[in-house]
Amino acid sequence: MTLFLGLGIAGVVLLLLALVFDGILEGLFGGFSALEGLFDGLLSLPVIAGFTAMLGFAGAITLGTTGLGAGAATGVGIVAGLVAAWLTWKLTRVLMRDQTDATPRGEDLIGTSGSVVTAIPAEGYGEVLVYLGGQPVKYAAKSATPVARGADVWVEASLSSTSVAVRPVER
Repeated sequence: MTLFLGLGIAGVVLLLLALVFDGILEGLFGGFSALEGLFDGLLSLPVIAGFTAMLGFAGAITLGTTGLGAGAATGVGIVAGLVAAWLTWKLTRVLMRDQTDATPRGEDLIGTSGSVVTAIPAEGYGEVLVYLGGQPVKYAAKSATPVARGADVWVEASLSSTSVAVRPVER
């Protein structure tokens, strides 16, 4: 029983180490082409940890609650460990495929309207408030003509990741 509980606890510790030191073990074998991809799938650290923990805890539960011997408890633990490993592998594959949306860039602002927060002098910089993805974003803005605070503007070009070129909206 002690051996099974030790395996279960070792699996949980291994899982914690996998979470804290994510990618360290995989990086150790980065230079060996024969081992490349070995830890990406079924032999990843979380999968091994799930197998080990479930083998230990299922074996301990079987040994402690039934009259079966250590051999049967090991068999039950292996089956439970394989199920846990497979579920862990499937879950990590789903999580790894989860993609985020592209980060908005200044070019995405071209053609949008905004309002001047800080007055823009001719050929100088001020600030404009525009909406990008439904969120208000403040950018440094440059204009060929002076633009007063509160005026509506159109974004004509992206000058950098933090500044845009604007022109006043004519009414």
